[in-house]
Amino acid sequence: MSDEYNVPPTGLGAGVGIQHRDARPETVPDEAPLDIVQVAGRIKWFDVAKGFGFIVPDSGGLPDVLLHVTCLRRDGYQTAHEGARIVVEAVKRPRGLQALKVVSLDESSALHPSELPMARTHEIVVPTSGLEAATVKWFNRLRGFGFLTRGEGTPDIFVHMETLRRYGIAELKPGDQVFVRYGDGSKGKMAAEVRLTNSALPASH
Repeated sequence: MSDEYNVPPTGLGAGVGIQHRDARPETVPDEAPLDIVQVAGRIKWFDVAKGFGFIVPDSGGLPDVLLHVTCLRRDGYQTAHEGARIVVEAVKRPRGLQALKVVSLDESSALHPSELPMARTHEIVVPTSGLEAATVKWFNRLRGFGFLTRGEGTPDIFVHMETLRRYGIAELKPGDQVFVRYGDGSKGKMAAEVRLTNSALPASH
């Protein structure tokens, strides 16, 4: 691909041949005629935090279609998950096809975050704690890890994206409240299990 495709792959579709491109929606003057085509396909990946994603058309002759979050929300959708079926009206831009309107979105074929391939830390953490309350101190989805804190004077707990995905969590934000079971690892205290506070806890707790 050309160098103008310069947005790093992240989140749900990382590592699956994502095309990188400047995702800022392009505009054209109101009087410019638009050559609109209808495209059916599936969501390749979509990152709400970045505000865009890509559609793989069913037709092998078409390039991936840029899908911007403003387009989704204008048509009543908040997000789109990897694998979901989608039909859009798209227009050709200098950098490729861009969705203008969502005709339909079927999430029945979408993947749950826990089903996605996980990045590997090559380290298995044996938990030595119970399930304790913690707060997200910092988390960077691009880098795939972050830190939890149980309060002032306690060591930070390293948490990796693969651990979150194992328990069905797509991402964390600073200030989020969670429950964590942790142990000792190469990076100090490391999370072995993470649960959101509004999710069901194991019966033994």
